[in-house]
Amino acid sequence: MRNERLLVIGGVAAGMSAASRARRRDPNLEIVVLEKGCDVSYGACGLPYFISGRVADASELVVHNADYFRKEHGIDVRLGHKAVAIEPGFKLVVVETDQGQRAEIPYDKLVLATGGAPAEDIPGSDRGNVFACNDLASAVRLRAFLEREKPRRAVIAGAGYIGLEVADALVGRGLEVTILERSEAALDAVDSELAVESERVLTSHGVALKKHAPVSQIAGPAGALATSVLYGLAGSIPADLVILSTGIRPRTELADSAGIVLGRTGAVAVDDAMRTSVHSIFAAGDCTEVQHIVTGAPAYFPLGTTANKQGRVAGENAAGGRARFPGIVGTLVTKVFELEIARTGLSLAQAKDAGFSPQSVVITSISKAKYFEGKPLLVKLIWDQPTGLLLGCQMAGEDGAAKRIDVAAMALHARMRVADMLNLDLGYAPPFAPVWEPILIAAHEAMKLIARS
Repeated sequence: MRNERLLVIGGVAAGMSAASRARRRDPNLEIVVLEKGCDVSYGACGLPYFISGRVADASELVVHNADYFRKEHGIDVRLGHKAVAIEPGFKLVVVETDQGQRAEIPYDKLVLATGGAPAEDIPGSDRGNVFACNDLASAVRLRAFLEREKPRRAVIAGAGYIGLEVADALVGRGLEVTILERSEAALDAVDSELAVESERVLTSHGVALKKHAPVSQIAGPAGALATSVLYGLAGSIPADLVILSTGIRPRTELADSAGIVLGRTGAVAVDDAMRTSVHSIFAAGDCTEVQHIVTGAPAYFPLGTTANKQGRVAGENAAGGRARFPGIVGTLVTKVFELEIARTGLSLAQAKDAGFSPQSVVITSISKAKYFEGKPLLVKLIWDQPTGLLLGCQMAGEDGAAKRIDVAAMALHARMRVADMLNLDLGYAPPFAPVWEPILIAAHEAMKLIARS
């Protein structure tokens, strides 16, 4: 009698987490991972730092290579294997190799970890000096282009956190950088107070930010490199290098064609065991939607941390376990030049859209005692006015914002009210914090507003 086979489509964060966890759960399970590219198990969040040169070699971003998984864990990792169709009725996956061969691979359980893709398909994006930076291979090509061609002018489409991190990397390499953003502000994941801070630091480092400037075309001579980027109604800007950072969409073509239900976010719908609507098929990572703990509704929030957690649950359950993934609160941190920006929960606009009656307060405090050269720290708290329930928190500053946000994330997971936060016993010593932790100051200010209502 043969062992059961787990087939995993996708070999980055969610896929390899699923395969690794399934192996720990069942040493006898046959596990096959299909990865269309040449790399597995790498840290995509480190790509901007590889582009900047801060990470010297691409291999430093690879947690474990394919040979490691084959030899140490008995996982059959097949690189250059692209899944092109799923036939759930026969429990088969149709695969094409990079050598042009086609095969059918049977499975008993299947984990979809197909990831995400660039949200927009902009005309001219296939030119040789246009890069998406959404995987290790594209980042390697970009860095080689930077070192070989020495471009002078870069245009980045999109002012999300990846776009801003890449802008930081390119400025560090001496490039003149312009960001084109379709909306009214940078970093649409945060409210205006933090967006203004991000725009201030960009300007201080010579980055030009054009708002209300959606990219319409990447232009240049036929068959040649891009020479300009067209935006808005009639805007044009010269470019030696173009970076696409207009967001991520879930890669769901395989799932959709197999009859797997997509959720209202457009991503694969899963339950808390990471099961899809089709028997024996699980899904995890950037191709799936998640449950937002604050709203109780599905959300699309593609992050490496979430992908790893979901992959672990999917792998455990595909191997016979009973793990659960409760959802996310939407915690995100980034660093743009010297500025740390952090957010968790809902923004003010998101809270209104979710049906809450939100109120907010913004305070500016200090990151540590003044005699330890503390830096200004902006904190915004958002809560539901009728109930006092904490809904979100945002922070910005040069020292400590990125990890202080975790206090608010824990509070959101615990469904705390603002009043519950007032007496949190948080750590204090002058080298690390002021006597009154900034988030507690914000909570006290919030309580004043709550008391008046």
